[in-house]
Amino acid sequence: MATGPDLFVVCKNCGSEVSPYITECPYCGTRLRKRAPKIERDGTISDPRSRRTRRAQRPASGQRRERRIPGVRSAAFGSRPWATITLVALSMFMWVALIWIAALDVIPFSFSVQPERLLYGVLAYFNGWYQLAALLAIGLYGWLLERRHGPLPVVGLFVLGGVGGLAAAVELDGPAVGANGAALALLCAWAVRDAVAGRRGEDYEGDLLGTAVISAVVFLMPAFVPEASWVAGGVGVLVGAIGGLILARVPES
Repeated sequence: MATGPDLFVVCKNCGSEVSPYITECPYCGTRLRKRAPKIERDGTISDPRSRRTRRAQRPASGQRRERRIPGVRSAAFGSRPWATITLVALSMFMWVALIWIAALDVIPFSFSVQPERLLYGVLAYFNGWYQLAALLAIGLYGWLLERRHGPLPVVGLFVLGGVGGLAAAVELDGPAVGANGAALALLCAWAVRDAVAGRRGEDYEGDLLGTAVISAVVFLMPAFVPEASWVAGGVGVLVGAIGGLILARVPES
């Protein structure tokens, strides 16, 4: 911290007035300071103690500085969004596994007869563009939610919006696969807090316009991809809206 130069300092040993630019008293030889102050170009003096304090506050060379996005907090169980990474990785694993597994073996036809197939079906995609849109939304908004609230809401929204939406689709709309319901649940849960803040005239960190574009792409997938379901997407939107209202009342982790 730069300070203006004093006219003199008083030696604590002999009480003499001496220059502030020296390290030892010229009258009694008492050590006044360990090093002379640094004189800036504008004539001000920098206290070396403040420089030492700033250096002490800097992270050591072997330590990594945590990077954060404004408005986004670290997850409670670590800085990496492991739940989101796991969900995306499982979908990619299923995409590779479908090379050897027949598509009819993962498609859920009935919730009451084959409930285990809902777990396979929510991870399966037969169309690359459908998979790209759904996994992009899951990866992005799952990561943002996990950084804000931790992994449990991400897993819960994926199960309720994805598996629950697929179950409703199978019973009401016929066989379906993919996690468009889970993608919309995570997206809507993230957007609700910012939408509420915008409605109140408050500042928010998210991009609601970009979120609206991504949500429209995911929601309209059933119009172009037969295995995607409108019912699953609708359930995902409903689950995400309710979950977002609940999370908006929960402090960030």
